[in-house]
Amino acid sequence: MAALFLSNPALQQTLAELSKTAQPSSVADVAALGVFVLGSAGYLLKDYTWDKPDPHRHVWYERPQLKHNDASGSSSSARKETRNIAQKLDEAGKDVVVFWGSQSGTAEGFANRLARECRVRFGLQAMAADLSDFDPDTIALIPRAKLAVFIMATFGEGDPSDNAHAFWDFLHKQQHPSLPDLRYVAFGLGNSSYKHYNRVVDVVAAALDRAGASPLMGVAKADDAHGQTEEDFMAWKEELFGVFKAELGVEEHETAYEATVQADEDESLAPIDLHHGEPVQHGKTAPGTSSIRALAVTNHRELFAASDRNCIHMELDLTDHPQLVYKTGDHLAVWPTNPDDEVTRLLAILGRADRASVPIAIKSLDATQKLGVPTPTTAAALLSNYLEICAPVPRATLLSLATFAPSEEAKAYLLHLGQDRTAYADFTSRTHLTVGRILQLASNGAPWPALPLSFLIEALPPLRPRYYSLSSSSVLAPRHAAITALVANTPLPNNPTAPLIPGLTTSYLHALTQSPTNPKIHAQIRRSHFKLPALGSTPIIMAAAGTGIAPFRAFVAERARLHALRKPVARMLLFFGCRHPDQDFLYRDELAEMQRQLGGLLTVVTAFSRRGDGDGPGAGGRVYVQDRMREHSAEVARLLADEGASFYICGRASMAREVGRVVGHAMAAAKGWGEVETREWQEGFKRRGKWFEDVWG
Repeated sequence: MAALFLSNPALQQTLAELSKTAQPSSVADVAALGVFVLGSAGYLLKDYTWDKPDPHRHVWYERPQLKHNDASGSSSSARKETRNIAQKLDEAGKDVVVFWGSQSGTAEGFANRLARECRVRFGLQAMAADLSDFDPDTIALIPRAKLAVFIMATFGEGDPSDNAHAFWDFLHKQQHPSLPDLRYVAFGLGNSSYKHYNRVVDVVAAALDRAGASPLMGVAKADDAHGQTEEDFMAWKEELFGVFKAELGVEEHETAYEATVQADEDESLAPIDLHHGEPVQHGKTAPGTSSIRALAVTNHRELFAASDRNCIHMELDLTDHPQLVYKTGDHLAVWPTNPDDEVTRLLAILGRADRASVPIAIKSLDATQKLGVPTPTTAAALLSNYLEICAPVPRATLLSLATFAPSEEAKAYLLHLGQDRTAYADFTSRTHLTVGRILQLASNGAPWPALPLSFLIEALPPLRPRYYSLSSSSVLAPRHAAITALVANTPLPNNPTAPLIPGLTTSYLHALTQSPTNPKIHAQIRRSHFKLPALGSTPIIMAAAGTGIAPFRAFVAERARLHALRKPVARMLLFFGCRHPDQDFLYRDELAEMQRQLGGLLTVVTAFSRRGDGDGPGAGGRVYVQDRMREHSAEVARLLADEGASFYICGRASMAREVGRVVGHAMAAAKGWGEVETREWQEGFKRRGKWFEDVWG
């Protein structure tokens, strides 16, 4: 302690001043001086006191090999990245920037692939860019000699992805931006099952054109309604490359694999250094989304009576995470893990089964490219927790994999499938295709020693969370969140006797229900606009099919509690569709009990598509939600037009589209409207926050 006193200049100066001015003349003066000196020392040396940690203690535990890299492999000691995209392009020597707006990761993956192919096939220096990483107004500074590509996904009800909101707002400023030097192309990702199919890319392209930007080619769009997004992207990419050759005067040359990431074994790393499987949030957390936490599963039960299908009700404990707060109608993002058999298969075919736990350090070889996986880690953790190894393998990836084939036969096998769209489509309709399976099939099980991990890190998308509507009420169970998950098992279209393709996350959740221990899942909460009216006196109409009932279970339970407390509760009309009343009528007993509690305030109208008793408008008695709503159209129109009801749809996009049509026809009939008036009413109803959709597929 004496050494610390002597080494502190501030304390030395204080004592020197005291020695000049303080002349104690009594015992009281000496005591007061002692208290003052000790107090000063305590303040000046507060960081060294017994109840304070040494702020430099961490230096003793630093590992030099990790000093300059964070979890994503980027330099943590580098200067702060610029948010000026024009400056970034100039500093990095890039000719092309591929902006992406992505919700599920597909658009991001396309952007990275396109940037890589620009460089490999044409020598164009390109970078993929997250729209949220740059200030939108700096796009106006991109010189005409460079090219901007926009790959934009449409999310929800025609909305931009979370990372594209700032760019979206920039384009919608009252004073429109001026972009006379910007040359661009645009590609959209959407689903024609949704009403606002590819709205985002249409709006973006129109805004860029108004601002004076010059498109090199027309807007192109992918349609995922029939699983054609990958093929649509490949067709557009080749058209774009044709424009490159014609308009930019670039020449295509023979392609060869050029790694953009490096993955090296490093046995100097200790287990404590490694990422063993915990999810890592890369980049900024999306607005309204919590951090990732490990949540204990406290209760689960099977909801289906049928033995050939499963649906899980799972409850999760938030008690240990006071910062996690949800509201009724929010979503839970669940981070899955890949099945053990697929991980084992891929490790074996790569020849890494005996080195699965050896530490691996990963880094980007391009300063503008972000890693989608954490580092350092192991091959086992990488394939189990960080890469989508169960996703279908695109044709383009098959062609790239052929480069590393262990034999000419394996190479020919992949080239045939990759080059022939018809052969590929037929093959995938009969075969469950994952990266491990296709490698195994191509080589008859022989290992692929030349296939580097770096290629898989580049070619496979990062594992991402799947979202589920919460089926619990934050009023009734604020520290226990519940989800409702249908365990997906998809048959192969042209091979009905083959094993079903398991859904990744729902199969993971189902496996947890068989665990003898108390499992935990990694998850985060995402805010939703799918909310009950603030006043219980507002009527509500709800339409759901299958697990779309989840948020409505919470809605009705919350209003049942209000009613029990003698608070005003308005009329509720719930339309619910499933296959059979005795097999998959979710929460049947709970809904019946809430109907009893609420009396005539809650009406549940059911639609069964496979009861097979001939009761209904469709063949064989097939009845759907829209059919029942059509039968009650007069009441629906009255509640909406005369009583100010709010309207909610939760389920598949195809169901939501049909229900929307029925409601439009009901209002047109009640009001004597034409098509234009009906459309204006629906759009206005949504703008006023009276129409809500939580849809997928």
